[in-house]
Amino acid sequence: MRARVLMPNHVHVLIFPAAPLSRITKAVKGYSAKRANEILGRTGRPFWEHESDDHWVRTPRELEKIVRYIERNPVKAGLVQCVAEWRWSSAFEPGGTDREVGPTVEG
Repeated sequence: MRARVLMPNHVHVLIFPAAPLSRITKAVKGYSAKRANEILGRTGRPFWEHESDDHWVRTPRELEKIVRYIERNPVKAGLVQCVAEWRWSSAFEPGGTDREVGPTVEG
């Protein structure tokens, strides 16, 4: 997984799939919905919306742009001041950096 962020009302993940995307989406949504509903004590109601949006990354430059977009989501939403402050993000990982000021890979 290249980048991820868990927001209060949605999630973004940037992966390099080794299986069909529909299979990956079904597995992720199925497992996370079951666990979230257990934690919340909910039954009989769907957890996820039926929608999902996917996009093929075509260049290294576009890859870095998408990583920045994903990791900046909590900043844009006003939840934190810096991407590295949001603990439910790949930017929070040990050794992670604030990619906003890092170099951009040209492609």
